[in-house]
Amino acid sequence: MSDPRQAGEEPPSTGEDAQVPRAVPRKPGVRWLQPIWVIPIVAALVGGWLLLQHVLESGPLIAIRFRSAEGLEAHKTRIKFKDVDIGIVKSIELDEEKKGVVVFAQMTRQASSGLLVEDTRFWVVRPRISGGHVSGLGTLLAGSHIGVDPGKSQRERRNFTGLETAQIVTSDVPGRYFELGSEELGSIDVGSPLYFRGVTAGQVVATEVAKDGRQVVVKIFVNSPFDRFVTGDSRFWNASGIDLSLDATGVRLNTQSIATVLVGGIAFDTPVEEGARPEPRAAANTGFVLWRDRAEALKPRETVVEHYVMRFPQSVRGLSVGAAVDFRGVQLGEVSSIELD
Repeated sequence: MSDPRQAGEEPPSTGEDAQVPRAVPRKPGVRWLQPIWVIPIVAALVGGWLLLQHVLESGPLIAIRFRSAEGLEAHKTRIKFKDVDIGIVKSIELDEEKKGVVVFAQMTRQASSGLLVEDTRFWVVRPRISGGHVSGLGTLLAGSHIGVDPGKSQRERRNFTGLETAQIVTSDVPGRYFELGSEELGSIDVGSPLYFRGVTAGQVVATEVAKDGRQVVVKIFVNSPFDRFVTGDSRFWNASGIDLSLDATGVRLNTQSIATVLVGGIAFDTPVEEGARPEPRAAANTGFVLWRDRAEALKPRETVVEHYVMRFPQSVRGLSVGAAVDFRGVQLGEVSSIELD
């Protein structure tokens, strides 16, 4: 009999060997990613994308100096231009002299394209009611923010000095500035309206005392197209009062509106004689006199003036500076001063 092992056959199982299972070799298959790893991978991709987007959109870091940090908070206060966020306050520190604060703000890449130049202006937008002009009411709920008025310079800048008062007129509003001089300010304030023949044509943007202290300088902005009506012969007067006169023709009352009487205002006009050529437009920042009322402003100006001195031995009670000098009902002049001999 031949041996089964010599023929290449497996020997028959006996007894205990028949009950033990035998291992069968198998080739390894393709390993798939476990579902539990999907969440951290997606989170890492989203985080990387947000980081990349932040780096691409981030602009320069700028510093703005203010007198105080009232209404400003780090990582909350926004910098806005035309109500669009272009930056955020990163930190607020005291300056070296401890007389103000330095606000460090991270700007967007959009802000770095022509907005951060030498004559760009920054200010804190807060609620303000002045001269009948109401602004910044939206900050009552959303909080204060920093406003921007881009300049026109070509030189970039990263350090700025902020304005303490909000700008009523920004550089993108068409029109021109003029200056008015007066002995007293009266009820005129920043934001007071400017009228041309009863139509709102501009507003007061600043008031200050002249360097010599002799008069008050009122800076106004005349909107386009009303600025073309301002010539070298234009007359400006305080329109915040009531002009009441009584003469042979009866009682005359001249005023602008109830709002102007209450909050103040300025009116202007340009008298033109018949047959005369219109005067050319006045250059920007031209100075004018701010007269007390309309009658005084539109009064004809004599080019040839003669001065006389009159002596009265009796009392001049009731006579005042500005009183008219009449000849048969025609006004020839006015009293310029009253003094003792």
